[in-house]
Amino acid sequence: MPIPKPRKDEKDNHFISRCMSDSVMKKEYPDQKQRSAICINQTKGNETILDKVLEIIDQTMSCEECEDSYEEIDLSNLYVPADTEYLDFGEPEEIVLIASYKYMDPVTQEIFYFNQLRDYRKNGRKLIYQGKNNASEYQGKKVKLNKPFRTPDGPKKFSVYVKNEKGNVVKVNFGDPNMKIKKNIPERRKSFRARHNCDNPGPKWKARYWSCKAW
Repeated sequence: MPIPKPRKDEKDNHFISRCMSDSVMKKEYPDQKQRSAICINQTKGNETILDKVLEIIDQTMSCEECEDSYEEIDLSNLYVPADTEYLDFGEPEEIVLIASYKYMDPVTQEIFYFNQLRDYRKNGRKLIYQGKNNASEYQGKKVKLNKPFRTPDGPKKFSVYVKNEKGNVVKVNFGDPNMKIKKNIPERRKSFRARHNCDNPGPKWKARYWSCKAW
């Protein structure tokens, strides 16, 4: 696969932007850091060029945090941070006890636990409600709402427990684990906040709200 090369008299930052957005490059090198390193190498650049690349990434990458997504809490993704693991984003905290509802797959007899009482399906089958769960795994599991914490095993850099529009406790994941926050650099902060429309970040159960808080 031919890697793009700078055109005659093409400025480094213009070439890097073109190289980073090249459809073949994005397919062959989906990791932004790897792709940027290859593009930088084509310019035989230096730290100044690297700063330019990071700025370009901020300006051109898709707004993943704008997606309206959160996780329902079950045993697979429940993580109770220690008090020292919580981060203060200036939001009022609330301590809640995680409740759970038990469901069973009618074919496999597999048991699932969910934080909300509603209809669920697995493998195309409707799960059968088994009642409220009193298993020891959930007894005494208290979490703080509106207090982000670093997520040990991903999928994002941070997570936070909040109440959604229905009043149910959900887990919101936000922040690219491969990117460092550069809010101390005015241009980077301005670019990020403009791209995410941080003047109107939306409700707390969306990742964009918390990403804007971080920046």
